[in-house]
Amino acid sequence: MKEDNRNLLLAITLSVVVLLGWQYFYGVPQMEKQKQVAQQNQQATSQTPAPGTGAAPAPSSVPGQSATTSVPGSVPATPVAGTREQALAASPRIRIDTPRIAGSISLTGARIDDISLKAFRETVDPNSPIIVLLSPLGSPHGYYTDFGWVAAPGTSVPLPNATTVWTPDAQVLTPAKPLTLTWDNGQGLLFRRIVTIDENAMFQIKDEVENKGAAGVTLFPYAQVVRHGRPPTLGYYVLHEGLIGVLGEQGLQEFTYDHVDKEPLLSAGTNGRVWKDVTGGFVGITDKYWAATVVPDQSRKYEGRFSSVQTGSSRAYQADFLAEAVTVAPGAAATSTARLFAGAKEVAAINGYERDLGIKRFDLLIDWGWFYFITKPMFFLLDWIYKHVGNFGIAILVVTLLLKGVFFPLASKSYASMAKMKAMQPEMLALRERYADDKMKQQQALMELYKTQKINPLAGCWPVLVQIPVFFALYKILFITIEMRHAPFFGWIRDLAAPDPTNLFNLFGLIPFTPPSVLHLGLWPIIMGITMFVQMKMNPEPPDPVQKMMFTWMPVFFTFLLGSFPAGLVIYWSWNNLLSVTQQGYIMRKHGVKIELFDNIKGMFGKKPDPAVPTPGKPANSNKK
Repeated sequence: MKEDNRNLLLAITLSVVVLLGWQYFYGVPQMEKQKQVAQQNQQATSQTPAPGTGAAPAPSSVPGQSATTSVPGSVPATPVAGTREQALAASPRIRIDTPRIAGSISLTGARIDDISLKAFRETVDPNSPIIVLLSPLGSPHGYYTDFGWVAAPGTSVPLPNATTVWTPDAQVLTPAKPLTLTWDNGQGLLFRRIVTIDENAMFQIKDEVENKGAAGVTLFPYAQVVRHGRPPTLGYYVLHEGLIGVLGEQGLQEFTYDHVDKEPLLSAGTNGRVWKDVTGGFVGITDKYWAATVVPDQSRKYEGRFSSVQTGSSRAYQADFLAEAVTVAPGAAATSTARLFAGAKEVAAINGYERDLGIKRFDLLIDWGWFYFITKPMFFLLDWIYKHVGNFGIAILVVTLLLKGVFFPLASKSYASMAKMKAMQPEMLALRERYADDKMKQQQALMELYKTQKINPLAGCWPVLVQIPVFFALYKILFITIEMRHAPFFGWIRDLAAPDPTNLFNLFGLIPFTPPSVLHLGLWPIIMGITMFVQMKMNPEPPDPVQKMMFTWMPVFFTFLLGSFPAGLVIYWSWNNLLSVTQQGYIMRKHGVKIELFDNIKGMFGKKPDPAVPTPGKPANSNKK
């Protein structure tokens, strides 16, 4: 009976894995179809002229004054120019050139709205286009950042806005040469903007205002990230795509595009949420691998906001902050410093910025998930091994081997207990038959047998339970870290973060036929299924026919389920199964227990002899040495 319970618990555990995997990853076989539909919708939207907003955040409250509804910095309605190149050509520009970033800054509005990532390409083909992150307003997919000043409510003072043309002191921004932009409002205020960039993807924007007039002025520094139209998203629960921020003590805030659209109205036509009296953190918009975020002065209070507004036939999304007021007396000057991260979410760079610049919880820009305390250390271990072996696939194999070593004592006890149960199976069957009409006596006799033989009937579940968090942590790493994107293994695996590209149903490319996504079954998932089948067949067959059928078909089910999972995860599972088979075989032989593999396979094609019934010349307990 306890043998049945052990198998049942193991089956339940595996079923939980299936259910969680189904909940997390349902729809994976239709991923390409969903992406195509989203892209078609995006293209249809971008062909419709859509006015932009990108309004600077308004001071919500100033002592003794009412909130304003007309804010300098508002972007006038701008039709789509037709192409990105035409939108870029509509304004004079200063070129950006770093080892990892190419792009430009528009002198009209001083917007950083043209960023491409030199180190990353759209596909594994080295000749494919590099990734375009930011694009100007008026292009089909406007996505840009703004920095500036907002006047106090009731104040009418000319401030630089989206139509202001700034004067530069250089033609190229590089890590070695900052850029200074200037603009005079003609009424006593001189504005300077000093832009610097590092070797990676972090800009520093230092805004200065000098008051040469006769009256003081109160200004609020602001920064924002604006995105026109909803981009294609994968839509998985395991991955956040949309607006993101760490708002001081309010902590991590992750809003999908749908979530922002459903927020209460902040003003006419604008939905969103505001966080007041915040210190530290950042706000921005994130994709799977890239992000654009603005970072306020970590020592000053600010007001953070996520919002969306209808712009023609689509919506524009905005993440912004409005810092506390700065009063500039006549003859004085004031400075506000902010930062912009616009690039790939590389772990080393993100952690370095958090550490060196003191950006509160900037590491959460990477979606490590709820189990980050497992996921992050595992990534660091993988990355450390990768730096020594030069291949993330090999690093996964090495980490799996190390984990097997760490958990060997637990697995050894588990397999030893299973081996003892296998050796005691004839006695267990005899007890069941002896007390077939008295279940209570049967249970007591079995418990006494377990106690005498020092057998733990639940021990077989531990190797599977230990594997579950490792499985999810590795899946998360493969799915969200850009280090795994386009990371090759060997042979046909050129991207560990993508499914195995081969397919059984077109004979691995021999037949010119593309099967539907639901029939995607590559060579590595097949290898995984075989190793899982071998591992299960090493154990005694469960006596219950339902359990037996479940265990027989489970490798087939998992083979198809993992067909659309990242190849790196399937390789891990295959290697883990192979190590488990080797380990289990060694322990079973050590304890003198017969390995059932070949007998169980033969039993699939014919009737297996009942171990409880002795055959002529062979004792009932002959599988004990």
